[in-house]
Amino acid sequence: MDKCNFCGKEIEPGTGVQFIKKDSKIFNFCSRRCEKNMLELKRKPRRTKWTEEYKKEKAVRVAAMKK
Repeated sequence: MDKCNFCGKEIEPGTGVQFIKKDSKIFNFCSRRCEKNMLELKRKPRRTKWTEEYKKEKAVRVAAMKK
């Protein structure tokens, strides 16, 4: 199983979108929403609230504030 390069969700085989750049980098996306946010809108997963990376970053910030 692959992981979405933007949101971090696992992608079942045979689903999702695979984007290959000219420099041979491969991106796997679970949906058009993830593909559009990363490639067209050039958003960072850390700053997008519904991604796994944002949730991990937030947990670190909250833990640091409690100290």
